[in-house]
Amino acid sequence: MVDIEGADFGPALAELQDKVAAGDPYIAKLRAGRNRPGVLRIVLDLKTEVNPQVFTLKPIATYGHRLVLDLYPVVAPDPLAALIESAGRIAPSPPAQETRQEAAKPSAPEVRPGVARLATIVIDPGHGGEDPGALGRLGSREKDITLTISRRLKAMIDEEPGMRAVLTRDGDYFLSLQARVDKARKVRADLFVSVHADAFLKPHARGSSVFALSERRATSEAAKWLARKENEADLVGGVNIDVKDRYLAQTLLDLSQTATIDHSLKLGHAVLGELGQINTLHKPRVEQASFAVLKSPDVPSILVETAFISNPEEEKRLNDEAYQEKMARAILAGIKRYLARYPPRPHSPLALN
Repeated sequence: MVDIEGADFGPALAELQDKVAAGDPYIAKLRAGRNRPGVLRIVLDLKTEVNPQVFTLKPIATYGHRLVLDLYPVVAPDPLAALIESAGRIAPSPPAQETRQEAAKPSAPEVRPGVARLATIVIDPGHGGEDPGALGRLGSREKDITLTISRRLKAMIDEEPGMRAVLTRDGDYFLSLQARVDKARKVRADLFVSVHADAFLKPHARGSSVFALSERRATSEAAKWLARKENEADLVGGVNIDVKDRYLAQTLLDLSQTATIDHSLKLGHAVLGELGQINTLHKPRVEQASFAVLKSPDVPSILVETAFISNPEEEKRLNDEAYQEKMARAILAGIKRYLARYPPRPHSPLALN
């Protein structure tokens, strides 16, 4: 229970009970009401024990002062274990007449002949929840478009032999930049692809772009502006900036990250070449900027700007299912080109013996 003095009970609070999905892993019900004169009480019925964190945020963007309550599980779920379990579910069943020695062998994910192991691709739909991202003139929200394209891309990747996709978010909820990077590293991702559909100051800006991390500075003014805008997403979404972020606060990029950036540029080049087949390119090369979500030191990472949602013509295309399909397929083609030349590392727990 959370009691707040001096707060009014308005229509938004009356609708709280409808904000919790049935499949929410932690919250069963959420409701609010007047506890006593001048005091508002918010009650959360929990499904399991949690570690709460409470902090305040100063006004930013369209939000005023906010009180944020984050609920963390006492025992955090292990996405790597879930991925391995998911892979194991598609393993073929052994014949009933096989010997005990054969039956004792550990099962492996189903991989077609010629494929050494599953390549894990983490797809990151930009923004989400209270952070809608960029807004189009026709009312489109970046968070919706990125999720739709990312889901299409995941479905395509999962159909490929030896490839498996993991979404950082599969719903309309906020996810910090730190959490996105964490998810990729916890599943030992081979590649990380963040999907966006951003806006620029001028409505005539158009075209697709691909970004990799810059060690020192962005390669263009637009890249600087976009990176600064994307990195502010944590403040919009409500992240406790008093908690030290070991990735975003990292100032020394070691040799491992230098090599990772090199491979990120190679991946970006492959994807950019495919995007140029279906859309105008904003820049003919892979750009580099200090996007916080790309700062994993050991996972090649790119950020794909599918198109400018601030451009009315491109906004219409981004909402077209056929174009979304083409966009997802172009990204997949770029990923496949990269993996054909640089196959997955052998250290993954999904590697076959």
